[in-house]
Amino acid sequence: MSGASAAGPAPGPSHDSQPPTGPLQALLAGGVPPPGADTDLVRVVDTPESRVRHPSDMLGMVSSALGIALVLVLSVVAHATTEGVTQDVQSFSSLLARILFVPVAVLEGLITLFVPAAVLVELGIRRLGRQVVESICAAALGLLLGVVAVVTISRFGSAELVRGLSVFTDGSWTLTVPGYVSAIAGLLTTAGPRTRRRTVRWSWNVLYLALFIVLITGQVSLPGILVALLLGRLAGQAVQYVSGVRSERAYGGDLVTAVRRAGFRPTALVRVRDVSEAVDAEDPDDAVPDDAVVSYDVAGDVVTPVAAGGGAASSAGPGRTARPDTTSSDPAAVALTRSGDNRVYALFTDDGRRRDAVVLDGDRQVMTTVQRLWRALRLRGLEGRAAISLKAAAERIALLSYAASAAGVRTPRLEGIGVADDSVVLVQEHARGAVSLRDLPDARLDGERGDAVLAEAWEQVRRAHAAGLTHHALTPDVVLVHDDTRGDPHVWLTGWEQGEIASSTLSRRLDLTQMLALLALRVGARRALASAVRALPDEDIAAIGPLLQTIALPSPTRTEVRQTKGLLDELREALVERLPQADVQPQNITRFGARTVLMVTLTIVAVAVIVTTMNFEEIAAAIAEANPWWVAGAFLLGAITWLGAALTFTAFSPERLPLWRATLTQMAGSFVALAAPAGIGPAALNLRMLTRRGVGTPMALATVALVQVSQFVVTVLLLVVLSMFSGPGGLIELPSTTVLLAISGVALAVVATLLVPAARRWAWEKARPTLEQVWPRLSQMLGQPGRLALGLGGNLVMTLGYVLAFDAALAAFGQSLNLIDVAVIYLVGNALGALVPTPGGLGGVEGALTAGLTAAGIPASIAFSVTMLYRVVTYWGRVPIGWVAMRYLERKGEL
Repeated sequence: MSGASAAGPAPGPSHDSQPPTGPLQALLAGGVPPPGADTDLVRVVDTPESRVRHPSDMLGMVSSALGIALVLVLSVVAHATTEGVTQDVQSFSSLLARILFVPVAVLEGLITLFVPAAVLVELGIRRLGRQVVESICAAALGLLLGVVAVVTISRFGSAELVRGLSVFTDGSWTLTVPGYVSAIAGLLTTAGPRTRRRTVRWSWNVLYLALFIVLITGQVSLPGILVALLLGRLAGQAVQYVSGVRSERAYGGDLVTAVRRAGFRPTALVRVRDVSEAVDAEDPDDAVPDDAVVSYDVAGDVVTPVAAGGGAASSAGPGRTARPDTTSSDPAAVALTRSGDNRVYALFTDDGRRRDAVVLDGDRQVMTTVQRLWRALRLRGLEGRAAISLKAAAERIALLSYAASAAGVRTPRLEGIGVADDSVVLVQEHARGAVSLRDLPDARLDGERGDAVLAEAWEQVRRAHAAGLTHHALTPDVVLVHDDTRGDPHVWLTGWEQGEIASSTLSRRLDLTQMLALLALRVGARRALASAVRALPDEDIAAIGPLLQTIALPSPTRTEVRQTKGLLDELREALVERLPQADVQPQNITRFGARTVLMVTLTIVAVAVIVTTMNFEEIAAAIAEANPWWVAGAFLLGAITWLGAALTFTAFSPERLPLWRATLTQMAGSFVALAAPAGIGPAALNLRMLTRRGVGTPMALATVALVQVSQFVVTVLLLVVLSMFSGPGGLIELPSTTVLLAISGVALAVVATLLVPAARRWAWEKARPTLEQVWPRLSQMLGQPGRLALGLGGNLVMTLGYVLAFDAALAAFGQSLNLIDVAVIYLVGNALGALVPTPGGLGGVEGALTAGLTAAGIPASIAFSVTMLYRVVTYWGRVPIGWVAMRYLERKGEL
């Protein structure tokens, strides 16, 4: 069979008769029968795992915990609904009582006594003593969790929560979370799947029937039953994950059976992981115990263990098993083990050929499926479907392997598939003599020979893309390099598990980005890009620029790129040198990121805290008592800030902007603030308006940055001026305590920054990008003093508008403070609150302003009312106006 598959005339790895020699022969200890010999005897060298921890148990624990939380929330929020469902079901109790032949008490007795006994007896008959102990432990843990839940909810739960989990009996409400249900559920969960244990299957059915009966007879509440069941499932899955479960993977005779079902007659199977790591015989810590590597002969259904090392490992010393180093002689198989989470075996058959047997285990597919779904959910342009079952995963790999071979991609040809137990064996040709890009010596990538390797890599990707295939996981271990008999290099692509058929344009561009980053790690950014330019059209090269992000790379490549500082920046610079018109600004290819998750979580928490702690009746009464004229004045003063921001925007804009349109943009920012952290929404709209009017992205970014920097500068200057000239005797009186604390804090921060080298470097690294971005535009504005003054004046109007609106809200409740104190409380409180990455600083601004007013001597109840009134007139009350402005600007094509 040609190793080049359908990739062209270049010969691939040789497939001559090759029984194992050297250290592998020593490890097999009995040798491999020559071609044509009796092959009923199979030598297997493996490290079987008798017990494994299933990731599905961990996922089940998380799901059960989330389910419990959801039930508890619904029992409070939808208390009326759940209580109504329970009452509706109870309306049938009298009819059902006449139909049932077995009293409820007898059925409950069967659940509490017969079910555990039947399940444990079956496990004992099957000689599963450890599982008997685990099931009892799970039942005890479930019972304990049920008792703890009852005690915790009764002592710390709200009245609504306790009522939602209670039933009305004997004239009073009784909290019901049946602990025996949690115990039985935990026992049945650990006893095994209902598909393989008859008593477990019938016990679950009887349990559900009993729970239905006690529910409709009013003995327990619906939320109480659900919580008890989920607690039991949580206990059972926790015991399973901690203790592990019996492995259902194919080992030994079952593994040999799977290989035979794939159409091969094996003579030897050697776990590649076991022969791929050299062990220093001089270091006792690196020695492998005798029971780590198991050798046994399989003849039919008879499995005969062989002494560790088969007697040929005596050179390793007592108590050791030789682990020969085959990395140098067979690096392709080692790369195959690193490229995925599957078992890999060196398969020797009766025809004398060496093949690779890749074993997919059902318990490993859970995390693979979750990772694929997560990546497809987070990244745009990836296929969202994932193979759920083991069979579906094997079929997907087979389909992609056949499609890649048919497309002319040089990849190991899939030759057979076999199934045994909870494993699927994929038998594929062995790329003998190939070396992964990770292990390839640097000398092989120098000069023209290295350029040929790079060209071959791009050629294989191009062939796959021409057939609509994408790889999605181009790592150093899936790119193999092999030299033919003439010394010409050929590249193989392996590991198609994450691939896609009929892929999108974005998926293919992600592949190109991954290959470019992969090659850049070995040969440098400029040489890698030069190879891409020779192999790809300019359109594809330009499309790579916006995708040069770590999120677009598979995990192994991403880790190496992060360790190689500045690699992506070098690639962007090299790309711009080649194609000056190319856009290298990062494209948003993620649907959400860590910041989005954090923002949403904090928003939910902030809303929950505000809603649960606010007394809306008191706030409504307080606002009703506020002076309406001051309320109107606060709203108008807040509206002036739109005009001030628009003046700054038009003054600093490189293009002439109508003041009215700029003001509408600031109004629209009030609506966008609902979904963006404080200050981010208006800046994004300003950037959008500039780019829509033809301003280049670099200039637009510099303008928006200049607007923000000028706002900061004006705020600081305003604090200084107010501290000098506000109040009677402002030049001779000491500032108030609030001002002194604020000034002291700022002074300490400045001193720490200047005196501590680490802090000084950190501050400079944070400020340098902004200063470098702003300086070109600022230098232009310095030559136009009129526009610079207008921009600073606009910032002054905006800042004073917010301060005076806050002062008016304070006056609406008959309170007053020195203007400098009001300014300090607002400016410092707003800055601190804005550090919380929630929309509009929700939660953080309210807390900071309320704390500031309270520290200044305003009663806490009035301080909170003032803060809420201020937020209503400057944030919530402006949202409808912002929505109207947003819709208008969208219709006019400004946004």
